[in-house]
Amino acid sequence: METKNKPVLYWSLLKFKDWNFYIASSSNGLVFVGSQNKPLGELFEWAKKRFPGSPLVEDDEILEPYVVEITQYLKGERTTFTVPFEYAGTQFQQAVWNALCEIPYGQTKSYSDIANDINKPAAVRAIGAAIGANPVLITVPCHRVIGKNGSLTGYRGGLEMKSLLLDLEKHASSSND
Repeated sequence: METKNKPVLYWSLLKFKDWNFYIASSSNGLVFVGSQNKPLGELFEWAKKRFPGSPLVEDDEILEPYVVEITQYLKGERTTFTVPFEYAGTQFQQAVWNALCEIPYGQTKSYSDIANDINKPAAVRAIGAAIGANPVLITVPCHRVIGKNGSLTGYRGGLEMKSLLLDLEKHASSSND
């Protein structure tokens, strides 16, 4: 199989309490955080689209720094991430994902807030699509985007996962005050 010039993707299963999800990185940074309790196929399907031809190699050691930070977050001990990311997306998607990273821990914004943040106020639907394509759940906090009326709206990881993440942040930020 021809893999010349194709970045190797390293993956691992992150397990913490009831949380089980696959994560993956390139040599440049985190590229994928999967949905809770979804099979490895979710990662493989995503990789086929975003990194066609890249070999996938299980490597817990390379993913250790990401596992540590995400686990600290899930324990309520970390509010920001310092690990590097490698976003595989269009310029527009990357602008949206960067805007998501600006939403403070424990707070939420609406889709139209994000549209205004990136100076595309009419692009609310496209914003929703870009948020839905976010490959790195949790670390790029798309769970912090909710409907204008406060409803949870969609989430790649499922509404239960979104709700758990928002509750975790609400609980952690209120106990840190």
